[in-house]
Amino acid sequence: MPAEALRSKASELGFDRIRFTRVAVPGPGIADFDRFLAEGRQADMVYLARGRDARADPTELLPGARSAIVLGVDYAWPRPPDPGGLTGKVACYAWGRDYHNLIGKRLRKLVRHVRQTWPGHDAYAGVDSRPLLERAWAAESGLAFLGKNCCAIVPGETSYLFLAVVLTTLDLPPDPPRAGPSRHCGSCTRCLDVCPTKAFTAPGQLDARRCISYLTIEHRGSIAPELRPLLGRWVFGCDDCQEICPHNPDDLTLRGHSKQADLAPRPGHAWLDLPWVLQTSDDDLSRHFLGSPIRRAHPVGLKRNAALVLGNLADPTARPALHVAERHPDPVVSDAARWALDRL
Repeated sequence: MPAEALRSKASELGFDRIRFTRVAVPGPGIADFDRFLAEGRQADMVYLARGRDARADPTELLPGARSAIVLGVDYAWPRPPDPGGLTGKVACYAWGRDYHNLIGKRLRKLVRHVRQTWPGHDAYAGVDSRPLLERAWAAESGLAFLGKNCCAIVPGETSYLFLAVVLTTLDLPPDPPRAGPSRHCGSCTRCLDVCPTKAFTAPGQLDARRCISYLTIEHRGSIAPELRPLLGRWVFGCDDCQEICPHNPDDLTLRGHSKQADLAPRPGHAWLDLPWVLQTSDDDLSRHFLGSPIRRAHPVGLKRNAALVLGNLADPTARPALHVAERHPDPVVSDAARWALDRL
């Protein structure tokens, strides 16, 4: 049977979770996605709107698609001890190898397996860079439910998941969807309450314009002055709404952490040395983070973030590094450095 063969192959390739669901038009989650776009909560991520029609009709991506294979890779590892000093926190998904490369390679092998094993059938795969609403597919297939913090959550296990979707012309038996947050979250609002910037406009609704993950990774300009103190020590991404979620284990060293060595923390990637970031050339910084998700912020974004975190730390020993950043040719970096120096 194709279903059992695919489960076995996906596990062999390193996927921790696999579920199936039907392909239908419109695709899952499109109503919420349209509301997200209409309210401008996507900030300046214009590529989201460009891919709207393909998200609504998955057969634009793969004509004749009948099933979706929804895959999950657990990525949580215990956070290395806080080194203190002039360091900033990195979201845990970015401690190891870039998941786009890691999972993309596995997906290409799975697509090739479909084409070779079942001649006449085809597949199309994506991981966070194709017009697929992976979280919605995860909920539709029962792999996870969508929490109030907008994360895909496996109840009682984890929300630290990389998601991928493979559309295929194979007809696979669908797995049942999971109940939503009313069943698995109840009256809990810890994730909403802990958000420093109040980025959640309602349960299950995120405004990227206020989200620390968006601001420190995707946003290319200056960060609004009123939001800068709220970054705290987050220099790349944010895990606050996941760390506090009761569905995630309190101690990953005891249970529930990823077994994938490629996603384990690389030295110096969970806590960034902020003066080093500011005093390293842009080219050297880009080379240093080759193959890491941290490279996504680009040198200018990383230096902007590092300067703002140093301002929040309010440690006068940061002044020499901030004076270097103040002379950076990009005004986004120099403005952040001046703000931090004013805070000191």
